[in-house]
This record gives sequence, C-alpha cells and structure tokens, in this order.
Amino acid sequence: MPGGLLDPDFLVDLFQPFATISVRAMFGGQGIMREGLMFALVDGGVIYLKSDAETDAAFAAEGLELFVMTTKAGKQMPMNYRRMPEACFDDEASLQRWAGHAWGAALRAAARKPAKAKAAKGKP
Repeated sequence: MPGGLLDPDFLVDLFQPFATISVRAMFGGQGIMREGLMFALVDGGVIYLKSDAETDAAFAAEGLELFVMTTKAGKQMPMNYRRMPEACFDDEASLQRWAGHAWGAALRAAARKPAKAKAAKGKP
C-alpha cells in the first residue's frame, strides 16, 4: 500500500479480538476507529495507540516511543499516541490490554471535549 499504509483488512483482523474497528485515511496515514472514535493510527506502516496521563507511564515503561508528526513547514509536533508493542501482533491478551489502554484514553479525551465546547460557547 502507498506511503507505508497497512491493508485495512489486516487491521480489522488484527484488532478483531479487541473490538470491531473501521479504518479511515487521514493525513497521509490511517485512523483506526471504534464506535466512531479514533484510538489508534498508522503512520509509515507503524501502528500507534492513543495515550494520556493515565497510560503514559505504562507505555514509557515498555520503551514505546511517542508519535511525532512533522508539519509541512517541518515543525515537529508530539502527539498523544505511542507505538504499539510488538507482542500485540502475536498475543491476543497483549492486544486486548494495550488496545484497552488506548480505548480508555480515547474515551477520556472525548469526555473532555464537550466541556471545552460548552465553555467556549459561554464566552462573549
């Protein structure tokens, strides 16, 4: 697949033990969605899982690097996604554990968004 994208059918099969997912093209990569919420992404053929303050320590303890996006202007922008552990490709329990961390981070991020939107609407 072009640009280091992964076959969507491969991704659906890989995440099947965790949840039914869909795959969307995004910014030259792919977004991995569950129930319409992105919890993972693919860039350069590498899968990254969503992380946050609650899960960063677990990802860091495994030495899983942070996803850094490079803008068209060349600026480096760290994102709240970490490389998926290699064990997830061969071990369903590992996949369920790490994808579960990512799903939790995605849910927490989504829960924070309405509060921000409501606060912005209340401003003059």
